[in-house]
Amino acid sequence: MRFVVTSTELCNRLQSIGRVINAKSALPILDCFLFNLESGILSITASDNETTLETSLLVVEHDGDGRFAIGSKNILDAIKELPEQPIVFNVNESNVAVTIEYMNGKFSMVGQQADEYPTPALLGEAPVSFSMPAATLFDGINRTIFATADDELRPVMNGIYFDITTEYVTLVSSDGHKLVRNKLLAAKGEEKAAFILPKKPANLLKGLLGKEADDINISFDSRNAVFTLPNHRLVCRLIEGRYPNYNSVIPVSNPYKVTINRQALLSALRRVSVCSSASSSLVKLRLTAGELHISAQDLDFASSAEERIVCQYDGEPMSIGFKSTFLMDIISNISGEEISVEVSDPSRAGVIVPTVQEENTDLLMLLMPMMLND
Repeated sequence: MRFVVTSTELCNRLQSIGRVINAKSALPILDCFLFNLESGILSITASDNETTLETSLLVVEHDGDGRFAIGSKNILDAIKELPEQPIVFNVNESNVAVTIEYMNGKFSMVGQQADEYPTPALLGEAPVSFSMPAATLFDGINRTIFATADDELRPVMNGIYFDITTEYVTLVSSDGHKLVRNKLLAAKGEEKAAFILPKKPANLLKGLLGKEADDINISFDSRNAVFTLPNHRLVCRLIEGRYPNYNSVIPVSNPYKVTINRQALLSALRRVSVCSSASSSLVKLRLTAGELHISAQDLDFASSAEERIVCQYDGEPMSIGFKSTFLMDIISNISGEEISVEVSDPSRAGVIVPTVQEENTDLLMLLMPMMLND
């Protein structure tokens, strides 16, 4: 078998799918890329046995069809330093000897038989399917993935929950301290359905979607999901289990509401939190008419900091404590010039939303408070 591809396109495709491969794989074959040449189309696959990412490209020329596996590190290290040029693959199908010829030299490697490579899971009968714009899915994942948990006891919290209705698709993530609910009004399903996407394939999708402009097709059953992009196809095992009722933890009536410049608040938190306790990262927010007072202290090192910011607030004075790292995470993942922070009392979660929502988006973030000593 012989085929010719351009070095830059092959390298880009290998790098895009290579992030699936684990540093230490349970099966040696999973350290490899699977190459499959059929009718002038080269399909390349990478897998960790739970997530499989495939990409396809047209070859410049070819002689014969076939399949082989080759070590991912070897081939990536070999071709990533090559300038743009055609490279020729010659594969001896009997002993899987691979020779890669380029302008001034060649590489010789030994591959593995493709039969050992695991096949990706197939969806069951009558899977649920829907589509959404790539930019919409990218925004949905980008705004929610930071709030996913790493909880061995509650694995359902370790992914992004896709709640699909006939009106919109809601992406939800929570680690028990913070929660993100991102309604994507530009996407909807034909029926009510839901699934939990694990963190690893969500991160892989996030890396791919930034370069796409077309609609993404999503199909899933009770165990697996398939994301079909123009140049890639991702198949992944879903997290099984029932996701908690996220709407029940969002406070409905919040009498204390402050509107403030997002960047000014974020900058002030970064400065003041330097003097917060290393163990708790607690910052105290005190609301008074037209002003937000931010303070932190570390009794162990006798350090403290405080700062005042102008804001829109005309309610009764009140104080609430938050973990500064969580609060800064949330504010960093909201776009827009101003945000609103809504609180019912110092013991209940604070609701943080952009004052002006982006088009076709309804974003809400929630953060549990910390107890104040005074």
